[in-house]
Amino acid sequence: MLICGLKLTHDGGLALIEDGRLLTSVEMEKLHNNKRFQPLDRLEMAEEVLSREGARTDDIDRFVIDGWFPRLHQDPQHPTLRVTHHGRAVELPVAPYLEEPVAEVLARHTFTGLPWADAQGQEYAGYHHSAQHLMGAYATSPFPRQGQDALVLVWDGGMTPVLYHVRPEPLQVTRVGELFPLYGSIFADFCAALAPFRAAAAKAGPMRQAMPRNLDVAGKAMAYAALGEDRPELDSVITELLGGRQLSYTMGDYLARALTDHVTRQGAGLDDADLIAAFQGYLGRRLLAALTALMADRGLPPRLCVGGGCALNIKWNSRIRSSELFEEVWVPPFPNDSGAALGAAVLEWTRSSGQPVLDWDVYQGPRLLPAESDPPGWTSRPCDVDGLARVLHESGQPVVVLTGRAELGPRALGHRSIFAPAVDPRMKEHLNRIKDREHYRPVAPVCLEHRAGELFSPGTPDPHMLFDHDTRPGWADKVPAVVHLDGTARLQTVNAGESPFVHRLLTAYEALSGIPLLCNTSANHKGHGFFPDVASAAAWGGVAAIWSEGRLYQTA
Repeated sequence: MLICGLKLTHDGGLALIEDGRLLTSVEMEKLHNNKRFQPLDRLEMAEEVLSREGARTDDIDRFVIDGWFPRLHQDPQHPTLRVTHHGRAVELPVAPYLEEPVAEVLARHTFTGLPWADAQGQEYAGYHHSAQHLMGAYATSPFPRQGQDALVLVWDGGMTPVLYHVRPEPLQVTRVGELFPLYGSIFADFCAALAPFRAAAAKAGPMRQAMPRNLDVAGKAMAYAALGEDRPELDSVITELLGGRQLSYTMGDYLARALTDHVTRQGAGLDDADLIAAFQGYLGRRLLAALTALMADRGLPPRLCVGGGCALNIKWNSRIRSSELFEEVWVPPFPNDSGAALGAAVLEWTRSSGQPVLDWDVYQGPRLLPAESDPPGWTSRPCDVDGLARVLHESGQPVVVLTGRAELGPRALGHRSIFAPAVDPRMKEHLNRIKDREHYRPVAPVCLEHRAGELFSPGTPDPHMLFDHDTRPGWADKVPAVVHLDGTARLQTVNAGESPFVHRLLTAYEALSGIPLLCNTSANHKGHGFFPDVASAAAWGGVAAIWSEGRLYQTA
């Protein structure tokens, strides 16, 4: 059975699953240098992706579309999304964003109106948006393969944090309960109302159905918090301020004003960085406290998956993992809506097969477009992976690396990356400058898995860059470019089985330098998805060298 999952709104995408195996998952932002968060608002974009995969719409056995919010004045239980198909307007019914507390968690809806399905006399399926986060996280985790049940925490921008319990054999999903009444967007909205992010947030304009506000704020604010100091003594104040408000999407804006007024009246001498650090810390502590309370005397499994956009916050993930409340914590590399098309397809596969498990690999994004000739002003020569390691070591300069299929999710994990040596303390500043990023933004290390424990604490395997690690004494001075302002690092570990290309590169680089890691940051135009080809990287012009599929391109 060939299933096509579609995410039409922000972070639009298409995923293909055949008999429980992921063939590809393609986010629209990773095509044609599209802008970040690009919706799939023209159905012919999906036809292009299928064509690249050697498939046609009439090859698909089941179409499934992710659920979403209604437009203003629409019935919340019957939302529709507006797209076009070769210039013709199409209105597609979809499932609601999330289930009612007493409703079936994995409820399946069916609709008509999708041109490809209509042409085959088929209905298409729809599931709650919350459900795709839930099953996308669980089905890609190690737990169903081992026949183990697990808890799944889902906290996305438009929903409160909810804990579910998934049993695989036979499949049973139950709602354990809500952790607390705060939408996942509250951290981004709070930060966007403060001076460091206010101007950029204002430029983004008002919220639209397909494009909620402040999508790009949370990640930057997570980094900005390192400029301040967490203030646990403000927890009671924040709780009191929030406790007097009805759940709404304006709570973050309100809290920013109210908390600023409070600390000003108290003469506490706190700046915006302190407030951001304090609120981020508050939410992490509240998450852990709520999970601890739900776990008490319930007989729940000590295994946790985390999904939804809030699972991109490495501070919260790390707080949960380091608490040892759970034996194992899994976060997929696409916990936000970049994994929504995949999650929707997983739901349909699970419903039809009863098997909540997916055979997948993180490098199953769009294929690299071939370079037919050298870009103008560039020359190329053959260069193997060992040669690339020598270039990095001897030049000490960053190199764009494009190879194979792109990685899934928002993090560059070595196939659409800029690699650079981490030994020069000026390298972080240089990378932020060529990428036109703020000075406080960190640069991540990618490290050989078997060496990571020597350099970082805990240094455990983290292949998807979703937890933070402390840099061990003695190593911060050796690899200063990857140490964040607070002494931590957003570590990616690699081994030969999961990431053979990057593992081979690091092995060769370590043999030359004695250092088992490199800087790793995404290769893209500012505000756009990954470079789809060598020509795009050359046109950007931020570096003097590009490596792709065994060739080194250098400025003439």
